[in-house]
Amino acid sequence: MSKMLKDAAILFAITVIAGAVLGFVYDITKAPIAEQDAKAKAAACKEVFADAADFNLVSDDEAAMSEVAAAAGYNARINEVMEAVDASGNRLGYVLTVTSKEGFGGDIKFTVGVQNDGTVNGMSILSISETAGLGMKAGDVLVPQFRDKKVPMFSYTKTGATSDDQIDAISGATITTNAVVNAMNAGLNYVQTQLGGGAQ
Repeated sequence: MSKMLKDAAILFAITVIAGAVLGFVYDITKAPIAEQDAKAKAAACKEVFADAADFNLVSDDEAAMSEVAAAAGYNARINEVMEAVDASGNRLGYVLTVTSKEGFGGDIKFTVGVQNDGTVNGMSILSISETAGLGMKAGDVLVPQFRDKKVPMFSYTKTGATSDDQIDAISGATITTNAVVNAMNAGLNYVQTQLGGGAQ
């Protein structure tokens, strides 16, 4: 019985010490990790809104913003909205982080910059796990097609785009194309209905 109590006491001591060490390491690494996250976020924002001098958080209430997307019929999450401002603090537009839940291989997450007048400034895919050689072409095929377009919403076509609101689908990857287009539309809808901007 005493050996069992001794073993239990040793295990308890090891657990306490390990917990204390982990807590100490976490405290040391928390600030550098947060700093790197902030740099990565700023770089992603700058990629889709190069003219902006700074970016200010508008909302990161993902649940509330995603409810807006769902109410509009989009199977996507609005993760975060940043305000893009010039050197004088004037708003140039917004940067949204959006996640589609309709990808063939899982979620597709991207940032999109939208100017005050609704022009899509640029788009950058943050994470994607679609089929190699098909859906994984989204960065090369889809992303450039959204740039500098000012439309209320997009649709995709398999027969060649004939207007600014049409996006050429990736050959053999309609599901990926649909996922990205719908998520983009969820972001544009949020700008139009919640932020008072965008093309009408």
